[in-house]
Amino acid sequence: MFKKIILAAIATASLSHADTTLSGAGASFPAPVYQKWTYDYSQANANTTVTYQSVGSGAGINQIKSGTVDFAGSDSPLTLEAQQEAELLQFPMLTGGVVVIVNLPGVKDGQLKLSRKVLSDIYLGNITKWSHPAIKACNPGMRIPGMKISVVRRADSSGTSFIFTNYLSKISSEWKEEVGQGSSVKWPVGQGGNKNPGVCNAVKTIMGAIGYTEYTYAVEAKIPVAQLENNSGKYITPTPATFAASAASADWSKSKGFYMELTNIPGDKAWPITAVTYILLRNDTPAATRAELKKYFMWCYTQGAKSASELHYIPLPASVVAEVEPKL
Repeated sequence: MFKKIILAAIATASLSHADTTLSGAGASFPAPVYQKWTYDYSQANANTTVTYQSVGSGAGINQIKSGTVDFAGSDSPLTLEAQQEAELLQFPMLTGGVVVIVNLPGVKDGQLKLSRKVLSDIYLGNITKWSHPAIKACNPGMRIPGMKISVVRRADSSGTSFIFTNYLSKISSEWKEEVGQGSSVKWPVGQGGNKNPGVCNAVKTIMGAIGYTEYTYAVEAKIPVAQLENNSGKYITPTPATFAASAASADWSKSKGFYMELTNIPGDKAWPITAVTYILLRNDTPAATRAELKKYFMWCYTQGAKSASELHYIPLPASVVAEVEPKL
């Protein structure tokens, strides 16, 4: 009889373990690699299923606060005070780049150059034609169509928008004073696209369009990206190497609650709109669930690093992972 009870208990425990599901939702910025990770981890760990819904950073933050998911993804970092107020734990997962994409006849990938003032003036609505003298000055000798500029931006509450507007606020006093930074702002001009894929689709279908998106989406959609003038006055092409050049300057030991901004970082080879994407957990997550989440995220940091690199993201250094692990 005792043996039967033990066997039944083991069977029940196995069934319970087999039914472990970890649900996440949030930022579309890291969604390509998160979806790869959730699939690979679920395949390698038959007893655990991990899911992730790309709904935007704002929606992800709302869901983790309400407790409808086990973890949230966000590119809009919370300050330590905001984390404490919401009783959340925030930690970094990856570094990546926000790029400017364009749809101009005859203009190839990485060919167009945009200065800091030109980029901010386009999104402020001060420059409305591709034939504007300021754009021509950035691209001497280049034939640029004299068509209208169709500005595309995010329609939803977006961490990618936070990164982009954070950058514009640093390079343009006019933008900082009139618009500011945030996941959702009052855009002076432009039409909205839903999440990163929506922005890419709009730019790809509208001749003369300009938009911003996470680098992997631009690569996968084969949309030309622009070179941008960085903090050192150099025109830089977005690549994992130039993202890494920005990320290398991050001093995580001085960050509070892992809050970090990597926009407009000094350095000749630094991409100007580099960012960290984060995970948020509730402080009241049950111990058993927290243990499974830790196993999953540590797998992402280690075995998932190769997939991250292949999808054009920059894995976190081992030294940063070592700071994150005890927090989990």
